[in-house]
Amino acid sequence: MRRILFLKVTLPSADPAYVRSVVQATAPFYGLLGGTSTRLLRNVDDPAQFIQEIAYETPEAMEMSRQRIAGDLRIQSFLQAWRQVLGGAVQLDVYEDLTAEW
Repeated sequence: MRRILFLKVTLPSADPAYVRSVVQATAPFYGLLGGTSTRLLRNVDDPAQFIQEIAYETPEAMEMSRQRIAGDLRIQSFLQAWRQVLGGAVQLDVYEDLTAEW
């Protein structure tokens, strides 16, 4: 069953060039985590608020990703820098994709 990770953030700027630079800076990070796909969604009512969606094909793939984060200093350093760029709190939620069962 697919697992979907949602990172909800409010960026200091809704400027498309700024948002693009943040997304491009995070691209190598997602490659290290092993997610199968990512999407960036912007709130139409609050253009500075975004949700980054990362999909994993199995719960085990997500768990392997969590272990990589815990054991890789490069990823931990990247996460610290990423949090500074975001300038705010990050809300993290994990969901199961039930549509695969239909």
